[in-house]
Amino acid sequence: MQNQPTFILVHGAFANSFSFAPLQAELALLGHRSVAVDLPGHGFGATFPASYQAPQDLAALAAEPGGIKGVTLADNAARVIDVLERAKRNGPTVLVAHSRGGITTTAVANARPDLVDRIVYVSAWCPVDLEVGGYYAEPEMADVDAGALTAALVGNPAELGLLRFNFRTADPTALAVLKQAFAADLTDDEFRTFLSTFQPDENLDAGTSADRARATTWGRIPRTYVRLAADASVPPAVQDRMIREADALTPDNPFDVRTLEGSHLRWLVHPEPAAELLAGLAEF
Repeated sequence: MQNQPTFILVHGAFANSFSFAPLQAELALLGHRSVAVDLPGHGFGATFPASYQAPQDLAALAAEPGGIKGVTLADNAARVIDVLERAKRNGPTVLVAHSRGGITTTAVANARPDLVDRIVYVSAWCPVDLEVGGYYAEPEMADVDAGALTAALVGNPAELGLLRFNFRTADPTALAVLKQAFAADLTDDEFRTFLSTFQPDENLDAGTSADRARATTWGRIPRTYVRLAADASVPPAVQDRMIREADALTPDNPFDVRTLEGSHLRWLVHPEPAAELLAGLAEF
């Protein structure tokens, strides 16, 4: 059992450990153990104001304090490092990141490469040449209208000290924008079910140039990038750019590149192919 890895799963923005339940079930059925991490201010540590319930009070929601205010990337990394330190006692670890979770994973690998035996980015941010915000100004993100998501934005992030979205909205325009961005290939019921697992608040710290991948630490760890071929929020073009940049940074340790069909969220709702892919990386 000492050579059996533990998969450590790191969620994206507004998500939590609940997102990984179907994937964890499939991994367990394939004989693999896994831990889904709740980053600080996520999961049962999230703020769900009464004004977010139905009937909603959007004016109150726009002003309600949120517990995730002030949470930093360093806090996220410390949480994952704590989990890795405990899991490492039992054998190898595979750190799996989705979406914004890639920023945290990169920071963790920069700080403690000794704790990670393989990194797997699943359409996750892997900042190499630029900070994450910088990629949004690049041609690979030209078809992504980040401003369109403001249809569900509540309150002023600068005043709240956090990002707050109303994922319980019934506004058809906002729902259509969210579905197109994250889950165009899911049924409406699947999409709304996943949306109900999201939390309203996310922290504002996406890191700085100091948190980009470092060749001397992060670059020593074997790594896999799982492309999501129909992702509209982290398009394949920007996924491929980050892969190229990483390979140029550490040419002797390039990404092992795989591809799954589907949108940003499909692999979590229909996880069998992803579980089989991850299980195939479990040889140590």
